[in-house]
Amino acid sequence: MGFLDLFVVASMPVLKVLLVTGLGLYLGLDHVDVMGESTRKQLNRIVYLVFNPALVGSNLARTITSESILLLWFMPVNILLTFIIGSALGWILIKLTQAPQRLKGLILGCCAAGNMGNLPIIIVPAVCKEKASPFGDPDVCHGYGMAYASLSMAVGAIYLWSYVYNIVRISSRSTLEVLKTDDPMENAKSSMEIEESVQECTQPLLSPKKDASYDLMLPSSISETRDQVSSWSKVKQCLSMISGKINLKSILTPSTTGAIVGFAIGLVPFVRSLMIGASAPFRVIEDTASLLGGAAIPSVTLIMGGNLLRGLRVSGIQPSLVVGIIAIRYIFLPLIGILIVRGAIYLGLVHPDPLYLFILLLQYALPPAMNIGTITQLFGSGESECSVVMLWTYGLASAALTLWSTFFMWLVS
Repeated sequence: MGFLDLFVVASMPVLKVLLVTGLGLYLGLDHVDVMGESTRKQLNRIVYLVFNPALVGSNLARTITSESILLLWFMPVNILLTFIIGSALGWILIKLTQAPQRLKGLILGCCAAGNMGNLPIIIVPAVCKEKASPFGDPDVCHGYGMAYASLSMAVGAIYLWSYVYNIVRISSRSTLEVLKTDDPMENAKSSMEIEESVQECTQPLLSPKKDASYDLMLPSSISETRDQVSSWSKVKQCLSMISGKINLKSILTPSTTGAIVGFAIGLVPFVRSLMIGASAPFRVIEDTASLLGGAAIPSVTLIMGGNLLRGLRVSGIQPSLVVGIIAIRYIFLPLIGILIVRGAIYLGLVHPDPLYLFILLLQYALPPAMNIGTITQLFGSGESECSVVMLWTYGLASAALTLWSTFFMWLVS
């Protein structure tokens, strides 16, 4: 198969994304005002709470089984490596450019999290349908490809909403705390609150108040038991106070919960037989989730197009940061990914399915996850800067992703 044929096959899915993005950009114009800022925010919430969890859960439940998960075990490891390597490169970029505190979460997120769900779900069926596809029969390619892309989307969603979500949350909170420290009264108040909390937690343990005369009247075993119970209750109280400061609920985001439900349905044969298949008694639940999930990709792509309009109007981010993110996502990560996947093949860690290898390689060359824009809007931190990053990375994706996809198909075929 010639390079030009591969280039045409690889360019079709990217053109679809660009067309929908362009439509979102047009709908966001002031004289059209269909995808205005308030509309995008409300649609963002629907995508976050409904569409994304339904898409992740339904695709996983339908395509992942206990047999396939054993063959695909390397994919979660591969995606984790993209996050780790991307975060390391992003940290280097932050140090080199001396990026401001409020943008650190955005930079790390854009370098670490690629578009693991939407683009593979679009790219794989489009590649399989092309007559010159190097992956064989279109129906077989589509079935296996959707299983690979669904797992990529689910694992990517888990990492995105448990890692990037909290990185941006911490970064936005740190920015607010820095602003508060400029106020001497707030500083003094925070210090007094911290000191009181520490004293409240540690004083009962270090110097518990007891009536000495009463202790003398009790047997020593009862007195020791009471001391142990009292100490243990204080320890539990302190642990409770500490855990209250940690937002554990933010880890179990709707998309992560949807992935857990999808894994549970797909991997448990009894539950799967109840919900998956033409004769399943509760198949209407899975059909409904698929119907809702189908709205996730076009909705997020339209939102991204509307957000790109802000990127054309603002320039509140250093050009060096944008260039650094582009270099990390389209140069360094793909090159490192080739070495990792080739090494995994050499060590026999992956089965030699060309389509599977293609998706593993593709995970290193994707633009930043579009849901990063959703996350920045949820916290109201770095929205304008995120729009600029998305504008340039997705604007260049038409060339970079097409070239890398063409090279990856040549490499595995």
